[in-house]
Amino acid sequence: MTFHSGGCQCGAVRFRASKFGRASICHCRMCQKAYGSYVGALVTAHDLEWTRGAPAWFASSNRAKRGFCAQCGTPLSFKPDDSDFEVSCASFDDPRVVAPVLQVNPESKQPFFDTLSELPTRQAGAEPKQEAFLASVVNYQHPDHDTTNWPLNMDARK
Repeated sequence: MTFHSGGCQCGAVRFRASKFGRASICHCRMCQKAYGSYVGALVTAHDLEWTRGAPAWFASSNRAKRGFCAQCGTPLSFKPDDSDFEVSCASFDDPRVVAPVLQVNPESKQPFFDTLSELPTRQAGAEPKQEAFLASVVNYQHPDHDTTNWPLNMDARK
């Protein structure tokens, strides 16, 4: 059995699963707000196990709750009261293992969503000030694999 792991941005909450349902992109307004994005991408995880920490919960409706990291705010899961957990596809260490195969709740789809991939791409060298800023960034995000201890060095974050 192959388990796929994932977790939040800061590493306080980690999970693993091996049995998945279909992965989908949800356009509903609740997912838009929960993810701060135009969509929420979720996959049903039939055997979800929290391996480090546990999510905090928000009852987003009378029928479901949403799990998130209380330390960094990363959206992690959606749990209908009568179904298995759904987990954020992008929170997996390798999101390719749960690539969406379906779009749901199209009535809330933003009218420009289908054309987002047609937007121009910023070319290398076009904005030197922005590139210098990005080159100076030190990433404190949890790496895309399980770790025994995290954070590795709190002193570096100060």
